[in-house]
Amino acid sequence: MNTQLRILSIEDDPEMRGLIQLIFERQGHRVIGAKRGDFGLEFLHSLKPDVLLLDLMLPDIDGWDIYRQMKEDEELSGIPVIIVSARSEAQDAAAGNQVIGRDRFVEKPFEVKNLINVVNEATEQVPVG
Repeated sequence: MNTQLRILSIEDDPEMRGLIQLIFERQGHRVIGAKRGDFGLEFLHSLKPDVLLLDLMLPDIDGWDIYRQMKEDEELSGIPVIIVSARSEAQDAAAGNQVIGRDRFVEKPFEVKNLINVVNEATEQVPVG
């Protein structure tokens, strides 16, 4: 994929945020990192990224709350979301939280190639601006 994506990463762990930035900048993409959910929501509205990498366990807002707010917002609902979390998808599904559409769930720790592939698959139909 030769197209530069605008990727927003909402992740409170600075090492993980840095790793995600390194991975995708090496792929030629632009990565913006937010360490808190409220900052992430502001970036979502102003940046309108091509894809969101979302941690669930944030210090201020539960990641699922951000996810639900996005899906209820007409301007943001089409942005693909990759949830990157140490919690398991099965745990969250049991609690009634599931990703929809082309959104995906990637469990930490993840394999770099897997994360890259998941982002590429989720953004295949996204027109890049």
